Amino acid sequence: MPDTTKHLLLVEDEAPLRQAIAEQLSDRGYHVEQAESGEAAIARLADFAFDIIITDLRLPGVDGSAVIEAAVARYPDIIAIVVTGYGTVKDAVEAIKRGASDFVSKPFQIDELLHVLGSSLEQRRLKSENAYLRSQLEERYRFEGVVGKSRPMARLFQLLETVAPTNSTILITGETGTGKEVVARAIHLNGPRRMHRFVALNCSAIPETLLEAELFGHVRGAFTGAVGNRQGRLEQAHKGTVFLDEVGTMSSALQMKLLRVLQEREFERVGDSHTTKVDVRVIAATNSDLARMVAEGQFREDLFYRLNVIPVHLPPLRERKEDIPLLVQHFLAILRNGAPTSLTVSQEAMRRLMSFSWPGNVRQLENAVERAVALSAGRTQIDAADLPTEVQNAQETALTTAVTLPEDGLDLDAFIADIERDLIQRSLERTGGNKGKAARLLNLKRTTLVEKLKRLSPQE
Repeated sequence: MPDTTKHLLLVEDEAPLRQAIAEQLSDRGYHVEQAESGEAAIARLADFAFDIIITDLRLPGVDGSAVIEAAVARYPDIIAIVVTGYGTVKDAVEAIKRGASDFVSKPFQIDELLHVLGSSLEQRRLKSENAYLRSQLEERYRFEGVVGKSRPMARLFQLLETVAPTNSTILITGETGTGKEVVARAIHLNGPRRMHRFVALNCSAIPETLLEAELFGHVRGAFTGAVGNRQGRLEQAHKGTVFLDEVGTMSSALQMKLLRVLQEREFERVGDSHTTKVDVRVIAATNSDLARMVAEGQFREDLFYRLNVIPVHLPPLRERKEDIPLLVQHFLAILRNGAPTSLTVSQEAMRRLMSFSWPGNVRQLENAVERAVALSAGRTQIDAADLPTEVQNAQETALTTAVTLPEDGLDLDAFIADIERDLIQRSLERTGGNKGKAARLLNLKRTTLVEKLKRLSPQE
């Protein structure tokens, strides 16, 4: 069943007023989450696709206008209401220019706020706006087709901008579907070899017996079926870039020959004794742990160090879910040919997309969006029902949404302790038990983390 409850984020620094408004709105059927500051509101927006945001304009630190701007930039379909004090109507008008739907002035009656909310909801229902225009995909959120504005992606863009202009060999690591070839192309297009060819070869997709000929080429009669001379991918990429995907699947013999290319910039075609010189930049990629494979004797150590001159790691989509709205709009722009020009995604559908774990990463998300566009059948909005079944069944990620309050109440301290314990455990798992790194993931001091561990996991 579709979730018809409207999820609302209320931002107000005066706790008594915030609590009173939240209770009134909850009584009217809204699911209300509260934020005491602009910073807290922006953090909540990164994790959850709210239908509505109501924010005071005057907030300590990040003000309400900045909150509205951040909310609308991420979710153009969100209904944003600003609350202003006496004499600040001019500021409210400015907030509306930034994307707010309407405003109410303090002091106000709850009926006045409900009227403004109702009007905004009706306007949104009657007019499905084109949420993310191309202007939303600003250059600071992309790098030649690599899209994101999360902290991991910001660090990645900074690294790519630094290494792309060089000729250094690069090893891209990351799970399947994270976009390793897209990143490799972006490096090539921003590097000194962009006027020459980018040649890609998936080493795992070609039988081992043919991979050598595919990489190095062959001469006539080198093997059955070799009816003429043929250039390999390395020669095709001369002066340009060759991208070797899933390089960890190469045989030991091929690893040795690739090492020679990296060291001497030369090779022989299969069946030929003539040495061919080549000027090529090598970018390799793998979803395997090559360091572990080296330790287990499955991959040459000298080749690993030759490939791993500049390591580039791509984070899985589940670790940067705040990029999902931006990626969805990026794929909609690509798929828009033949689709309604104002095609948008409902907030409920966006919540499902942001709640799913995406084991197939960005590639799986792209496929889900393509499916949804096809099933939208000319409608102007993609609904949750258009998404794959596993995505439809994803649980919403707001913690309080997942909590069922029993009739006899719950132990709040114990509940919060369970959440805290779970987050600490997950941070330790991600960092291999390194308490210092785990503490940094949680923005804690190491000593604080150790104390929490002692408190939350007392010795038997």
